[in-house]
Amino acid sequence: MNDSTSRPRSPAAGPRRRARLVDAVLALTEPLVEWTIRLCGWSAILFVAAIFFFVFREAAPVLVGELNLREFFTSQNWIPSSEVRPQYGILALLLGTLSVTGLAMLLAVPLGLGAAVYVSEFCSGRVREILKVVIELLAAIPSIVWGFVGYMVIGPVIIQVTGADVGINLLNGGIILALMSVPVIVSVGEDALKAVPDSYREAALALGASRWEIVHRVLFPAAKNGLLAAVLLGVGRAVGETMAVLMATGHAVQIPTSLLDPIRTLTATVAAELGEVVAGGTHYRVLFVIGLALFAVSFVVNLTADLAVKGIRNDKRG
Repeated sequence: MNDSTSRPRSPAAGPRRRARLVDAVLALTEPLVEWTIRLCGWSAILFVAAIFFFVFREAAPVLVGELNLREFFTSQNWIPSSEVRPQYGILALLLGTLSVTGLAMLLAVPLGLGAAVYVSEFCSGRVREILKVVIELLAAIPSIVWGFVGYMVIGPVIIQVTGADVGINLLNGGIILALMSVPVIVSVGEDALKAVPDSYREAALALGASRWEIVHRVLFPAAKNGLLAAVLLGVGRAVGETMAVLMATGHAVQIPTSLLDPIRTLTATVAAELGEVVAGGTHYRVLFVIGLALFAVSFVVNLTADLAVKGIRNDKRG
């Protein structure tokens, strides 16, 4: 008979064993999770680089010798289908893009920031939720539907009010792009204003500031970065829009001299002509050069935003 007695198992032995097992599993999976998260973080850069490489690869054959870049950027003659001498000048297209985007921002920025302030600071709970849902629904409307609105609704109104010969023009396109950009500006701007600590509002109220003084002198300076991001997202929405401006601007190659002139944008040109050109031909590759020009415009916008944000941060530190 064995005189040795079995020792009772400690009640903490089970939890300790499970804890060691969990630590071992985490030690094995943590590097995999870390590299997965790192890959997700770098994926945006990889995707942008891949897209740029694709566009540049298609545009490269005409960039060396075949395309006169000086004429490309300074001529307003876009006649790619001419059998005598095709001309690829995008000056009118570029100015059309910048003019309709600028007009859209002149309309959208005050309206969007004003709506963001109203939703963030002046709305009651129920009204705020209803307005946020409506704004999200506006952002979800397809661009082709906005094009129909511009062509069928805003165009006749412009003709009736201004006496213009046609209603699809720069003014029409600017209004449509403003309506499309406002939901983005409102959503991001409202989030930026909500991110301002309540202590700022309480301190301003304690000093006797009115609600408008709080907005103007406290919230706007404190939320500069977010509001700037909201405006720039609206600019990006307007610059990159295609179908709505294709239907609402008249699609005429000319430098606008008034709000009632039809125009054509870079994006609308690519959308309208890419499906009809011979793959690999000069016209085909020039359209990809236009894509590179749009990349450059987007880069300038984002670089300007980055420099502005850094300047704001440096001012705060100083």
